[in-house]
This record gives sequence, structure tokens and C-alpha cells, in this order.
Amino acid sequence: MNELTESLNSTHRRKEFSCGKEMLDDYLHKQADQDIKRKLTACFVLNDQEMDLLKGYYTLANNSLSQELIPTVFIKKLPNSYKSIPTTLLGRLAIDTKFQNQGIGKLLVVDALKRSYETSKSIGSFAVVVDPIDESAERFYNKYGFIKLPDSGKMFLPMNTIKSLFE
Repeated sequence: MNELTESLNSTHRRKEFSCGKEMLDDYLHKQADQDIKRKLTACFVLNDQEMDLLKGYYTLANNSLSQELIPTVFIKKLPNSYKSIPTTLLGRLAIDTKFQNQGIGKLLVVDALKRSYETSKSIGSFAVVVDPIDESAERFYNKYGFIKLPDSGKMFLPMNTIKSLFE
């Protein structure tokens, strides 16, 4: 299977990357390498082979949510012994301004969900969680079925929903 994204490495030209959100740009430029080395996150990039530019990136990490944050309709199906529910965090997602509004965000979300689902077959994960940076990001994730978690600002998509996309 031909992978859409690849792990961030030293051959990728990041300095030219700019998504218009300083926090996301700075992360890629200054912090991603250290986080990867410390095994805090994995960073995947979509590289434009012809122009040798990064079109976008996203990060994935293990995460957990307190059972109290998860809507009752989902909690009913979980054992009470789990006070903390294992999840996958889609921590950052950014598209370079040169490639925005071309459907790359959708490609990256689908790639992240597929990667998360495949991993959940080996390491338990109830859902993919995002913490949208702003209202625009919240609307973006809402389009893909992410559910807002009350009192946290986070959103999640159950792994069973993701499973239905790929099986």
C-alpha cells in the first residue's frame, strides 16, 4: 500500500513551512524533533515531491480522557473499572498556506484516522481526540463527525465510527 504521509525526518525542508498560525509553524520548526526523540509524539508529513516542500503535517500521541468527559451514551458501553479511557490524540494538523483550500486537510485527517485505527488493533484506543486551536479548527473537525466534549473544548471521534470508514 502506498502511504500518503511519511514520518518527519531530517531530509524534509521545514523552514519554508508556514500555515498562518505561528504556534503550529513554531512547533514544526523548533519542537517537533525533540518531541519525536523523546517519544512524546509521532509527526507525519505530506511532502510535495516535485517542489520538495511540505504541504502539511499532523501529530499523533497516546492519550487518555477521564470517563467523566465522555458523553453518557458512550460511557454506558464501557466497564466502570476504567476511570481513564485510552485514546489517540491528533495533536496538531497544519497545511502550508501555498496548499490551503485544496482538500489537503481532508487527506491528512483521513490519513491520521486510518493510522490511528490500524494502531488501535495493537494498542487499545477508544477514540481519536482533538483539541481545536480555534473556532475555525472546531468547524473543520465537526465536518468529519468529531463530537464536542462538554466542559473541555476537546472533540472526539469513537474508534467504532472510524472502523466503519475503513472496513
